[in-house]
Amino acid sequence: MLSKLGRLLIGRSLKTTELKSEKFNVLWGLPVLSSDAISSVAYAGEEILWVLIPVLGIMSYKYMFYSALCVVFLMILVTLSYRQTIDAYPQGGGSYIVAKDNLGTVSGLVAGASLTIGYILTVAVSTSAGTAAIISAIPSLSPHRVTIALLFIFIITIGNLRGVRESSKVFGTPTYIFMAVILCMIIFGIFKVKVLGYVPKPVYKIPEAVSDITLLLFIRAFSSGCTALTGIEAVSNGIPSFKEPSQKNARIVLELLALVVLVIFGGVSYLATLYHTVPNTEVTVVAQLASQIFGQNIMFYLVQITTTIILIMASNTAFTGLPLLLAFIAKDGFAPRQFAKRGKRLGYSNGIMMLSIISSILVIIFNGETHSLMPLYAVGVFVSFTLSQAGMFKRWIKLKSTGWRHKAVINGIGAVVTFATAVILGITKFLQGAWIVFILVPVLVYIMVEINEHYKKVAQQLKLAVNERPKEIDFTKQKRYVIVPIDALNRSFLKALNYARTISNNIIVFHVSIDDEATARLLSKWHEYDIGIPIVVKKSIYRSVVGPLVKFIESEEYAAGSKDTVTVVLPQFVVTKWWGNILHNQTALFIRTMLLRRRNIAIVTVPYIIFEDNEEGLKK
Repeated sequence: MLSKLGRLLIGRSLKTTELKSEKFNVLWGLPVLSSDAISSVAYAGEEILWVLIPVLGIMSYKYMFYSALCVVFLMILVTLSYRQTIDAYPQGGGSYIVAKDNLGTVSGLVAGASLTIGYILTVAVSTSAGTAAIISAIPSLSPHRVTIALLFIFIITIGNLRGVRESSKVFGTPTYIFMAVILCMIIFGIFKVKVLGYVPKPVYKIPEAVSDITLLLFIRAFSSGCTALTGIEAVSNGIPSFKEPSQKNARIVLELLALVVLVIFGGVSYLATLYHTVPNTEVTVVAQLASQIFGQNIMFYLVQITTTIILIMASNTAFTGLPLLLAFIAKDGFAPRQFAKRGKRLGYSNGIMMLSIISSILVIIFNGETHSLMPLYAVGVFVSFTLSQAGMFKRWIKLKSTGWRHKAVINGIGAVVTFATAVILGITKFLQGAWIVFILVPVLVYIMVEINEHYKKVAQQLKLAVNERPKEIDFTKQKRYVIVPIDALNRSFLKALNYARTISNNIIVFHVSIDDEATARLLSKWHEYDIGIPIVVKKSIYRSVVGPLVKFIESEEYAAGSKDTVTVVLPQFVVTKWWGNILHNQTALFIRTMLLRRRNIAIVTVPYIIFEDNEEGLKK
């Protein structure tokens, strides 16, 4: 049943040779890898107003536009820097590879940890913001905010598990529709005021000013708007996801991304200054603009629908970027190797599932509130920006390749500006929740280092020297000892016992007694069948099954020596219904788990299939 459901949702397994067809061209790479940055226009300007409106009142719109211009300048600088990263590192990996290669392993891990946090928050923020857009159009859905956001995460997860080719077409088309609709709103909104002479009236009352602009206030507003830059690094991370020539295609996508964000973010910010939108938790700034520009007609709902979709699609950037990043980290031995393995549809499905689960937990914890998640959002991203720019700056200084001076200047300025922005974000957002990021990054780095140390220790102990040869052992003189644990005398046990007879004559059946009556029934039945193999019964007053078994193997009572290998043959039910395994095999699983830690014990599991159709089972 589960396999059928899996095929229905995810599709058939793909051959490894089909990997080339599971890559992006420019047409589909732009919406999939850029949807995060493009979608930022839906809330980046709103975050600026959240800082300015309560303090400056009507004057907020003047300084909001100045803040937006600063964000656009920073975005152009970061784009130029990542263009150079694409040229220098065609294998992808972005900030993690650049920092690790040029600044050292720890810097690379910090960049990787920061990006991981950023990607996870991208999913939580984007789906929550998409939910907010729906609630702006249909306020009655507000009590179901979390459920709607979780449903979106589930849909995106399934889409990505189906593979790159299918997800790009499904998730890419809405991004283009959003771009077209928002551009129409920007053009018509400016035309309506500048040409038709329309005088906008704010949907909500603008608060009275309580203070003048200060440098600290402006810096806070600017830092809030920096969420518009999240997602730009995804293109340099995902170079291997592009069709050949991958570098050229990635550069084109990055340049188109910068142009689209420049036009849309700048245009929406300018509209906000014209129409005097006031941010609130019920109706988004984009919804207010659409209402004033188009009225409550089909265009208003089209803006809301496409905004919702692009916000949800933004999380698709993370579902594309994080699994690939984790694959790079895993290949270097700093993350579980399962993250480097491709799934049935040739995607890194383990990374996709991890991202889905953790982001869902965040949505539940923060009740799907975008504004509550924002303080955690951009800090980690700008830390990775800084390390990437610093790494590229060091690379140019070290290699001194053609044109290295102007490249070093671009990355040097980028490193200084992004570092200053990261500090500003850290300070201004610290008490609002950014402190969590400053704890999580070192914790993740520590975990990655410990994982790497574990892999090194395992590799060292498993390493086989060139001149090492298997020891000459006379197996004819070695005795083979077998123990078959028994709880009940049945067909499953008998199959395991029959297998044990094929590998040894030194067989002991072992029973741990935790119920005197059940043990008495077992012994009575055992003697009745007269199998001819000794049975050892040990009473366990603490109801432990494994303890008495291990103690018996190591005792002088048992013939096997400390250097002999003892094979424990475990019978195990295999139930045809998926839910049946929940009802069986827990004891066998526990015994196997505990015995795996013993060097001198080998474990063999003998399956016995239980058919739900009793007549079919008896025939078998």
